[in-house]
Amino acid sequence: MSVYYTGDWVQKEELLHLHMLMVTVKKYYETVTGDAITTNKYDSLLISPVHIHKNKNSHKEALLTLAGELVERIQDNNGLILSEYQNKSSSIIAIKP
Repeated sequence: MSVYYTGDWVQKEELLHLHMLMVTVKKYYETVTGDAITTNKYDSLLISPVHIHKNKNSHKEALLTLAGELVERIQDNNGLILSEYQNKSSSIIAIKP
């Protein structure tokens, strides 16, 4: 029987993909809300998804740090985002035939 600890089974390629996806989520959020997210902790790590030469643990730390900062920001602005999204959604639905 194999026992896996959290993250042991994730391959480096998968981590790189998730890292890129999280950066895409950040950019999407900023585009939709018009609000830039400051990611000082993530930026201080000096690693991005294109740094494929960095080791797996560095990408894991970067991914989790970025995700943490995004969640923190989204929780802070949750009410604002929901109301804006609902307003946009109803206007988009009204426009479509």
